[in-house]
Amino acid sequence: MNEAGRVMLVLSESTHLEPWIGLASKVACERTVILRGVVTIPADLSLTEGTTLARKFRDALASAARPFANIHDEIGVLVDYRPMERIIDEIEVLAPDLVLVQWRGPALPTGGVETDELLRDAACDVILVSGESWTDDGPVLLPLRGGPNMTLGLGIAKALAGESTITLFHAADNRYSSPDLRVLSKIDPQIGRVLTSYSGLVDDVLREAVWHKAIVMGAPFNRPESGLTTSGPHINRVFEGTRTPLIVVRAWQPESRYFYIPRARRSKAKEELSTAVDRWFAENTFHSHEFADLGDLMALKLKQGLTISLGLPALNEAETVGTVISTLKRALMDEVPLLDEIVLIDSDSTDATVAIARDLGIPAFKHPEILPEVGMERGKGEALWKSLHVLHGDIVVWVDTDITNIHPRFVYGLLGPLLKHPQVQYVKGFYQRPIKVGDQWQMSGGGRVTELVARPLLNLFYPELSGIVQPLSGEYAGRRAALEAVPFFSGYGVETGLLLDLHERHGLNAIAQCDLEERVHHNQPLVGLSKMSFAILQVFIARLEERLGVSLLDFANRSMKLIDQGDDHFTLDIVEIGDVERPPMVSIPAYNEARKRLTVR
Repeated sequence: MNEAGRVMLVLSESTHLEPWIGLASKVACERTVILRGVVTIPADLSLTEGTTLARKFRDALASAARPFANIHDEIGVLVDYRPMERIIDEIEVLAPDLVLVQWRGPALPTGGVETDELLRDAACDVILVSGESWTDDGPVLLPLRGGPNMTLGLGIAKALAGESTITLFHAADNRYSSPDLRVLSKIDPQIGRVLTSYSGLVDDVLREAVWHKAIVMGAPFNRPESGLTTSGPHINRVFEGTRTPLIVVRAWQPESRYFYIPRARRSKAKEELSTAVDRWFAENTFHSHEFADLGDLMALKLKQGLTISLGLPALNEAETVGTVISTLKRALMDEVPLLDEIVLIDSDSTDATVAIARDLGIPAFKHPEILPEVGMERGKGEALWKSLHVLHGDIVVWVDTDITNIHPRFVYGLLGPLLKHPQVQYVKGFYQRPIKVGDQWQMSGGGRVTELVARPLLNLFYPELSGIVQPLSGEYAGRRAALEAVPFFSGYGVETGLLLDLHERHGLNAIAQCDLEERVHHNQPLVGLSKMSFAILQVFIARLEERLGVSLLDFANRSMKLIDQGDDHFTLDIVEIGDVERPPMVSIPAYNEARKRLTVR
């Protein structure tokens, strides 16, 4: 087994993980181990049934992997009807030297895939490991003819045997054709015995199996021009005839590459959109507690050489902004320097918001004064767009300043998926949103515009985004390279615009969402929600215009008549509501010049 490269470990059970990771680590030697869990969902259920299972599996894998130094940072769990098929696809992309699989045996599918299919399609060395009693001390039985599987089989046998010995059991066609494999025992002292079977290999192996803790066998090869291997009848009979764990090895032959057809080029039936969304929901929905180990996140940040900025948009939040800043600064800068900076982006507050931030040592910028040459628009989206100019991090997090139950999870819950999963470009927060009715709190009921406007429109026109729990949440984070390349709507439509545009540019799997548990803040009155809905509808229409090549907003009324109800009268107030679409920040010359100066430093 080549010492360079990577080894992939694929597990389908989320318990007793340490021995499996330890085995993969031994086999890998100096190579990196990529951890993958697979959750197989029955065909008659939605893939969303695997959401909680995937989260618990990720937790278990991360915990079990901590003692091992050669584990890859990204730990993934795939949820699917045939998740092993996607593992085979990943092998083509990641190109590991070897995949080690928690195997259910030749008669049952592993991750929804038959053994023969797995052995045929995985374009690397394969080791299938059954049972768990191989963790006990004891010798290992290695019945192999030699050939391409010998090196691979001997390597896994040595990893399993530990301090014990290996019995090399050679299968020969006759007494005169058998090579003298006893020479191996002189080369490798761990080989304690060399036996030869001239007939009845399976019966001989089964007799010897009772004295060994595991059996390592090679998968037979078919003709090289077919590029195929199968598990073979001998393997089936041995698996069924003993309780001793069976390990099957299949070395990837170089000549097979000339006949191998990558799965990406094989025809696949077009998948239903609903299934793709369900899979995304199961695999890309996280919980903040998965990322509560700040030391772990800090190590990932340093390893990846990233800087992280927190932007706090504010407008007259003197009541809460001090607690928000103090809580986040203490936990995420003073105790663990996960954040490189915290910056307040103020929208011309008339209260003490700015003074409170500065008294706490936090820089505060009024967004109308940022990039004055591009002019000024009103709204939160304008503040976020301009904040990219004064925030310096490779990753940017935005958290609203009106939260009354602020907790560090509102930041680390958003950072975790970005630091642990390189394909993720943008993370949305979601949470329970209690609402106060009179003097009583109801545990749900917040997020009315989300449920009455945003999510219905996503389901109608952007069903690929229908799994987003709270598309309008005010807590989100993204990679600067992604954020600076998309436009920002200046007002209430900013969250909708970012979600639609980042999805259009990077695809669904680049978006993740994280459960931040509960968010308490001052709920807006109904008239405020009406104005918000009016602006969000315009953003949806603007993007549909681009998609469908039609013009609708040119004929639309941008003013909204609001009903003002007094004790004994009604009046109509007219308000102009329409977001300005700011261009991608990377198109602003002053921004690019500032980024160049930072790079030079």
